[in-house]
Amino acid sequence: MAKPASSLRTPGRKVAVVTTASLPWMTGTAVNPTLRAAYLAHGRDIQVTLVIPWLAISDQERIYPHNITFSKPDGQEAWVRQWVEKRTGFKADFKIVLYAGRYDDDFCSIFPVGDLTDAIPDGEADVAILEEPEHLTWFHHGKRWTYKFAHVVGIMHTNYIDYVRREAGPVKAQMLTALNRSVCSIHCHKVIKLSDAVQWLPRQTTCFVHGVARSFLEVGQKMARPPAEPGQARFTKGAYYIGKVVWSKGYTELLEMLAQHRQRSASQPHVDVFGNGEDLPQVGQAAEQRGLDITFHGAKDHLDPSIHAYRVFINPSTTDVVATTSCEALAMGKWLVCADHPSNAFFTSFQNCLIYHTSEEFTEQLNHALAQDPHPMSEEDLRRLTWEDATERLLDAAEIKAEEWPGRLACIQDALLWRAYNAGTGIELIRKGLGAGRNTKRAPDCLTDYDPEAEERRRPFWDQHEMLGYPLPRTI
Repeated sequence: MAKPASSLRTPGRKVAVVTTASLPWMTGTAVNPTLRAAYLAHGRDIQVTLVIPWLAISDQERIYPHNITFSKPDGQEAWVRQWVEKRTGFKADFKIVLYAGRYDDDFCSIFPVGDLTDAIPDGEADVAILEEPEHLTWFHHGKRWTYKFAHVVGIMHTNYIDYVRREAGPVKAQMLTALNRSVCSIHCHKVIKLSDAVQWLPRQTTCFVHGVARSFLEVGQKMARPPAEPGQARFTKGAYYIGKVVWSKGYTELLEMLAQHRQRSASQPHVDVFGNGEDLPQVGQAAEQRGLDITFHGAKDHLDPSIHAYRVFINPSTTDVVATTSCEALAMGKWLVCADHPSNAFFTSFQNCLIYHTSEEFTEQLNHALAQDPHPMSEEDLRRLTWEDATERLLDAAEIKAEEWPGRLACIQDALLWRAYNAGTGIELIRKGLGAGRNTKRAPDCLTDYDPEAEERRRPFWDQHEMLGYPLPRTI
C-alpha cells in the first residue's frame, strides 16, 4: 500500500531541528537552524525542538567568541533564547535539547558523541530536519533516522566536496562524494539543497530556505532614507568582507581579485575585513606581500553599527552553498559584488547584486559600486529576504508527495547499506581512523561529564576494551 503524502503544514506536527553547531558560535550552521526553529514555531501549530551540541569547557573556550562559556547547559539555553528574542523581536517559543558534542581541529567542526537520535523521545519523534545531514551521520552509529522519524528532511549547508578537493585532492573528494550520497540516502526521505553548488544527492530538490532577521531589513530601510543634508551620501564607507578567516572561505579569491584589480586600475580600493580564524596570520601576510590595502579588524557581528555605513560587500567565495552574509548585506541595502556561481543564483534577480564572470568584470563592478549608492530595495525584494518567506519556501520544499516516497527496491538497498555502514561505525578502530575521535560511540550519562581531552588521555588506543566493537578479554 502506497504511503500518503506528508506535509509539515499539517496541524500538530512535531518538528526536531537538529544541527551541528550552536550559538554563541556565530557560524551559519548555528545561526540559520536557530532562526529556522524560531520562525517555524512562531504563530504556527507546530511543536518545535531545537537540538544543539553541548561542548566541554575546553572546547567552548576554543570556538565561542568574547570569552563566553557556560558551566551548565541551562546557561547556554538561556543565552540562545535571549539572542533569538533580541534578533527576532518575539518570544523563542520552542524547546531546546542539548546533546554531547566534541570540536575537531582537523575538520574545524563539531561532531555528536553517541547516538543523536536518542536526543528526541520516541513519543515525540515525528519530523526531523537534519541541518547538514551528511555531517551529522558520517560517524553515526545507532538508529537509522528514517526508522525513528516518520518524515526526515536534510538541508545541505556546506560544500564539503570543494573543501576536501582543495585540501586533500580529487581522489578524496570523490570518496567523500560517494559517502555523502550513501548517508543521505540512508537517513533522509528528502534532501533540500540551498543551491546547485552542492553535489547531486538522492531525492533532492533545490530551494533557498534561509532568510534574514528583521533587524537586518530595518538597517536597510534606515539606510534607504534620504540623508539629512542635501548632497550627503547615504553610505560613508567603501568596501568590506566578513567571514571566518580560513583560505577556503573565499580569501584566496579575494586576494587574487584585488591584486588583479590593482594591476589594471589606477586606484587601489581599501577593503576592511571582519573575522577571525586559523589562517588569519597567513592571509594577512599574503595581503601585505601583494601590497593590498586591506585592514583586518577581527570578528564582528554583521549587525554591528560600525558596519552599517559600508556601501559595498565583496564576496568572491565559490565554496559556499549560499553565503548567509551576502543575504544579510543585500537586506542591509548594500551593493553585493559576487562571482557568477551556483551559490549566488538566488541573488542574481536583486538589483543591487553585481555579478562578475572575469577579473576584468570584477574591476568594472567594484568601480561602479564604489562610485554610487545602492538602489533602495523594493517591497517585493525585501519580502523575499525575510525568514517568514524562507519558512514558507521550506514548508513547500519539505513536502513529500505520495509518489515521492522511496520505492521498494530503494528501501531494500538503503536498509542493507545502513546495516553495513552501522556495523563499520561500531568498530572503534574504524571510527578512530575515520576521524570520529576516541570513545565517541556512546553518549555520556551526563552532558557535563564528557571531556574530550580526558578521553584522549584515558588509556592508550590499542588498550581499549571495545577496539572491535565488543569487549575484549583483559590480560594481566
